[in-house]
Amino acid sequence: MSKTDFQSLWDYNDAAGSEAKFRMLLAETSAETDKSFHAEVLTQIARAQGLQRKFDEAHAILDQAQTMIREDMYGPQVRMLLERGRVFNSSGSKDKAKPLFVEAWELASHNGLDGLAVDAAHMIAIVEDAEEAFKWNQKALDLANSSAEPDAKRWKGSLCNNIGWTHHGNGDFDTALKYFQQALDHRIDQGKVEETRMAQWCVARCLRSLGRVEEALSKQRELEKETANIKKPDGYIPEEIAECLYELGRVDEARPYFRRAHELLSKDSWLCENEPKRIERLKELGSAKQ
Repeated sequence: MSKTDFQSLWDYNDAAGSEAKFRMLLAETSAETDKSFHAEVLTQIARAQGLQRKFDEAHAILDQAQTMIREDMYGPQVRMLLERGRVFNSSGSKDKAKPLFVEAWELASHNGLDGLAVDAAHMIAIVEDAEEAFKWNQKALDLANSSAEPDAKRWKGSLCNNIGWTHHGNGDFDTALKYFQQALDHRIDQGKVEETRMAQWCVARCLRSLGRVEEALSKQRELEKETANIKKPDGYIPEEIAECLYELGRVDEARPYFRRAHELLSKDSWLCENEPKRIERLKELGSAKQ
């Protein structure tokens, strides 16, 4: 692994496991001989802690990293800004997060750090309203398309997905489907199985919004078969199967899928906190006799 190839250590579905990997890497580095790299590793530990909602610990780690970063250490500076912003955003302080992301974008852009610049632009989109979010995601995608940096190019799938959801949220399902399909193509090219499945799910979800419910159900059924034996079941697949069946009037068939979706998704603390009505609906439709 190259010194800045942190992506290979990340599993965003297992933040605790990722933190353990970065702590092992930290133990192999010396803060005295390479403060820049040491500080960058600390920022990734903080990111993993933020994903586990350990916000105070994450800020403390970032404070530690900050003491090592000089003004000419552009990469560590950008990572510091990004991760501090992400912790603020995850803890509900978008107002504190946004200026950090903007500063990260400017610093990365001015110093040719394309991958980090794309990351910053996509984070600005997350904290902005829909119109501005679209502009920033498009700006990030333009940079990812024009850059020769692999770390920038790897963002194409995520950005097409984000732009797709922006169009979906605006009710432009035809355009959304085009972007979701592009995201799927990028994921297939990357050869990442889990990300490809997520992209396939998005395509199917959009098909349901377009009224192509039977087609959407068929694709979700395929995902159900593919994921039948994975260690960490995905609650979003049974949720969508349930929604498709429900829309088709097959209420009795939908009920056990709603029940399974509630069982899995009610364990997601972020979803319960941010979309409680969605969780409650799954519970009701999974138990109701209609």
